[in-house]
Amino acid sequence: MKKNAFTMLELVMVIVVLGILAALTIPRLERDLTQEAADTVLSNIRYTQHLALLDNKQKFDDNQWQKTFWQIRFESCANSSGIFLSIGSDTDKEGDLDKDETAIDPANGKPMFWLNTSECSNGGDGTVSENIFLSKKYGVTHITPEGGCTNQYIGFDHLGRPYNSAFPGSSRPNNAGLISSQCIFTFDLENGESFSIGIAPETGYACLLDSAGNCTDQ
Repeated sequence: MKKNAFTMLELVMVIVVLGILAALTIPRLERDLTQEAADTVLSNIRYTQHLALLDNKQKFDDNQWQKTFWQIRFESCANSSGIFLSIGSDTDKEGDLDKDETAIDPANGKPMFWLNTSECSNGGDGTVSENIFLSKKYGVTHITPEGGCTNQYIGFDHLGRPYNSAFPGSSRPNNAGLISSQCIFTFDLENGESFSIGIAPETGYACLLDSAGNCTDQ
């Protein structure tokens, strides 16, 4: 009985084709990872603004009212073990976000919280959202604030207007810290790629920027 089998030439051709497909797929995965990181950060900035619109923190009879703005922070973990984001409202006005002051991740029901005094190379401890660990999950290595932002955080008032300075330590019932020019956060990834997100003054509209600094959804 005659048996059918692959010849050596056919096997070599299959290996070559698989190699070509792998070479084409690996760069694509890297681009998808960068896009996923950009989408995650952008959605979390918009989520922070949404919480601010729902929860009016503006109380002019309290000279520290700005401290309670809903805010998103980008911070470094201990021992340079990664970068994470947290979302919350400093309701006790002591300068840091506590676990019970942070937002819940809609994707998994866990707090969007971590301490910058703790390492995060393992992506948290299972009690907080793993989606906040930008280095572990997406390979983010560095964040640069530019334009209207000089600090690695952004807060929003009850009108959705963005603030970048003064509000974490403000002791004046005014609008100190309201940004007057576009805030830009640039994120560098370990794959050599980067992306930038812009936040417009007054409206707080956040979008992914192209190389010319324009919103990609316009």
